[in-house]
Amino acid sequence: MKAYRVSGTAPFGSQRQPFSYDLPAEDADAATHKVYSLLGSRHRVTRRSINIESVGEIDPRTSTEPTVLHHFRDEIAAKGGLIAQAAEEE
Repeated sequence: MKAYRVSGTAPFGSQRQPFSYDLPAEDADAATHKVYSLLGSRHRVTRRSINIESVGEIDPRTSTEPTVLHHFRDEIAAKGGLIAQAAEEE
């Protein structure tokens, strides 16, 4: 399994909004299918109305999604922990 980041736009309510999901999957097609499934079940969005713009493999240490962190916890610990995100300015 690898970690993928899928991003695009979908209709949420009366307007189209961008989305981005990090998730573990076997390949890019499986990641795309999972995003279609998640958006359809959570927001009642059809596959035809979802516009996926990019699907890319990512380093699991850069993700903040709990499912990715849980799935790759041994690998993340072996490589020395999470890669620090840029701190937000207050």
